[in-house]
Amino acid sequence: MAKINDCDIPEDLYYDGEHDVWVRFEGDTFVVGMTDIGQSLAGRFLYAHVKGAGKHVEAGKSIATVESSKWVGPVRTPVAGEIIAVNEKVEEDPSLINKSPYNDGWIARLKCDDMETAKAKLLTGKAAVEAYRKKIEREKIECKKI
Repeated sequence: MAKINDCDIPEDLYYDGEHDVWVRFEGDTFVVGMTDIGQSLAGRFLYAHVKGAGKHVEAGKSIATVESSKWVGPVRTPVAGEIIAVNEKVEEDPSLINKSPYNDGWIARLKCDDMETAKAKLLTGKAAVEAYRKKIEREKIECKKI
């Protein structure tokens, strides 16, 4: 795992740097969550509502609404698919996104519409780390776990 200004960037995940979300592909499904960078910029989360299972969501559309001490807005999926599971623990305790953005703080699991297209448009590995390094340095971001 890469670490830049205390920001964790697991190299085995896929990233949409525009919306600061990560994707973990698992078979024909994928899990979406907010990055360490995203949770640090937002501040402590106070509220989270994830759309329900069975809902189809297009790439770039919201799978959840979150509210923090600094920000209210959507969590967007970079990959199209049908929501098959939501992290109810995040709705009960939204600060899990802050405490454990890549593990306990995941947002939703979706069944992927088109795996190859999805992977092709996201960054992973060294390319993702380098893109986030530039963003972190440019915006002077320092990550903090709440």
